[in-house]
Amino acid sequence: MPNPLYDSLLAPGRHSDRTFLTDIHGKPLSYRDFHRLAARQANALVSAGLVPGDRLAVQVEKTPEALALYAACVMAGIVFLPLNTAYTLTELDYFITDSGARAVVCGPAIEAELKARCSTAVSVFTLDGEGNGTLSELAERQSSDIAVAARTEGDLAALLYTSGTTGRSKGAMLTHANLLSNAKTLAELWHFDADDVLLHALPIFHTHGLFVACNVTLTAQASMIFLPKFDLAAMLRLMPRATVLMGVPTFYTRLLNDERFNRDLVAHMRLFISGSAPLLAETHIEFEARTGHRILERYGMTETNMSVSNPYDGERRAGTVGFPLPDVELKITDLETGASLAPGEPGMIEVRGPNVFQGYWGMPEKTKAELRDNGFFITGDIGRVDEDGYVQIVGRAKDLIISGGLNIYPREIELFLDEQPDVLESAVVGVPHPDFGEAVLAFIVARPGTTPDLAAISQKAMQNLARFKQPRELIQLDELPRNTMGKVQKASLRQSFQDRFL
Repeated sequence: MPNPLYDSLLAPGRHSDRTFLTDIHGKPLSYRDFHRLAARQANALVSAGLVPGDRLAVQVEKTPEALALYAACVMAGIVFLPLNTAYTLTELDYFITDSGARAVVCGPAIEAELKARCSTAVSVFTLDGEGNGTLSELAERQSSDIAVAARTEGDLAALLYTSGTTGRSKGAMLTHANLLSNAKTLAELWHFDADDVLLHALPIFHTHGLFVACNVTLTAQASMIFLPKFDLAAMLRLMPRATVLMGVPTFYTRLLNDERFNRDLVAHMRLFISGSAPLLAETHIEFEARTGHRILERYGMTETNMSVSNPYDGERRAGTVGFPLPDVELKITDLETGASLAPGEPGMIEVRGPNVFQGYWGMPEKTKAELRDNGFFITGDIGRVDEDGYVQIVGRAKDLIISGGLNIYPREIELFLDEQPDVLESAVVGVPHPDFGEAVLAFIVARPGTTPDLAAISQKAMQNLARFKQPRELIQLDELPRNTMGKVQKASLRQSFQDRFL
């Protein structure tokens, strides 16, 4: 029976004794044993009554067993719904109800309350941070032989909910073809092969850590060092055994803050990849000076997986995310008319390709508003393409500030602020203003042990930025609010300071 993801990612290793992953304790798990583990889990889910097309909601700690659960869903034809471990029970309620999940796998601490909240039609299993729980107990009683469910490229493989910063979270529907095409393209583009060892410290409830990192590894039949989370000491200890690191910008700034992170430590590494949040140009420069490596920055989102990447061979240009992937079309369009814009002009980023999702679960109107009839997805990100074809991200459309009728892109101001003495990083938002509608409010974080001169920075802004772009106020914070993937939570800043000028 055909099953695209299984046939390409899982079947090739089902009899292999090659190491698929090694946990933080140094315990290896071969491709063969990972396949057996996932097969037993798949049979456990089937024994509980799940059938192809059913949704399985999963909120558990990162373990090899948790990753195997994704593979189990592929085998059984079940739609995998990974959920952020930070979500509350109220939030879980929404995701389970909205998706119509047939079963849930959660941590033991919330089992009782989740059972009380769920209807009797929803099965609840547990899986803890050591890989134990009622799911594992049921799986241990199952055979490791599996009748793989027949699936087509158009069948759903996963349902990933967006962060929901502007209204309720939306479930992005991702097919076998969406995930498989992206894995194959990235593995080839980034030169992955069976000799690679990926240092994996990302969460696996997110596109980056699950579908990029793990699917690319499976495609190349490579190996992973599988860490529960980012741990600086563990990263430094294990990096000499790896060849590739996929991380968010926070990974790289924390590594650079430790003097043990040097050229000798990374002599065996061939590639550092960054995504999920913008990487400061200064981090690019400092990283290259320290290690001799230039970070490869790429761009993607829940609805599209990866769409753009800096080149493996060629200039990895700081401040850009590179070029559209070989099988992806990208254009910059006018926010109002949707007309294509000339190179250099900022506008809406739209992408089309086999990686682009099928729409939002149960939201046909939202799907119609963001996924054009011609297949182009309106990303919500503002960007431009420079004279050499590199894509630059300017910011989110929802972060656009309109002050006195004039459009202001926060990223432009942030780039200016990041260059100022003693400034580590910045964030710019628009907040209500009685005269202009919105006013520019800027937040900065100081470099350790320094005190930025806010008056001097304001004076320099007056000299370098048009009057309507100049921040009405500079506010120094100890740190910027971020989510688990390192993205600055501007909605939180706007909410906290919405009455600043009223």
